Amino acid sequence: MRCSRCERPAVVDQPYRGSHACASHFLESVDERIRREFHRQLPKFGRGTIAVALSGGKDSAVALRATQRYFARRPTVRVVALTVDEGIPGYRDATIAAAQRLTRELGVEHRVVRMAERLGTTTDRMAREHPDTIPCSYCGVWRRRLLNDAARDAGADALVLGFNLDDLAQTVLMNLVRGEVDRLARMAPHRTRRAGLVPRVAPLAEVPEREVYLYAYLLHLPFDHGECPHANRAARNIFREVLWQLEESIPGTRQSLLRTRERLLDRGMAEGADDGPGVCSRCGAPASGGLCRSCELLEVARQPVLLPVRP
Repeated sequence: MRCSRCERPAVVDQPYRGSHACASHFLESVDERIRREFHRQLPKFGRGTIAVALSGGKDSAVALRATQRYFARRPTVRVVALTVDEGIPGYRDATIAAAQRLTRELGVEHRVVRMAERLGTTTDRMAREHPDTIPCSYCGVWRRRLLNDAARDAGADALVLGFNLDDLAQTVLMNLVRGEVDRLARMAPHRTRRAGLVPRVAPLAEVPEREVYLYAYLLHLPFDHGECPHANRAARNIFREVLWQLEESIPGTRQSLLRTRERLLDRGMAEGADDGPGVCSRCGAPASGGLCRSCELLEVARQPVLLPVRP
């Protein structure tokens, strides 16, 4: 195949655009899509601190490089990378090492937040002591809390996440299937600022997952290929498979799902309220009851584990 814009060999086909792209035009197109999203989601941002969630994988690596490049000509903008160590031996150590290599190459400040130190537990410990609970259900909640706390500690005005087009389309599909339309307003990217939460930005929103991988590969960005050992139990896997099938049969499905979210928000059909009218009595985060979801899960984690009695 040849590039749709020149005679050089194509490195990627893009059915949703009806085109093929060589390496040069591919990188250029990704850069332009990311630039547009930064311009749309962070208009006229010229002073302050931008935090970037850096897991050490391909998506966050591309997000950090893109953020550093976008704000490179603005000396009044500071970029800091944040990594959460959930306590998953054999997996997180490698991703942290990759994150450290990337931040050194880019000259970006890097902070590692350890779940064991901040919350007194880890994802592995919770999975071991509460095997009937899906690890992603609490790990995701705690990760969001720690990233938000770390971003606030860094004085960040916004938190950049490495969510790509596939990630966001899957989230929209999950919320629609479950009838949880209100969650569409609370997912990234955030349109409005909410009390106690650092606004989230998703500059890779228009870039498919496989293109993020190719972009990182062509630029030789340090990232780890490993997958979390608990990922196979995530409910998201079902929606990932369904979305792949839909996209293969109907190219552009992912973009259509994001447009659906935008239209619902524009028409006021998805309420963007906080998690509740009050605040958590323990950590101060938005909560509908006495405790926020993060603190409720910590209560479960701290309950004594009852081992079966052998006859």
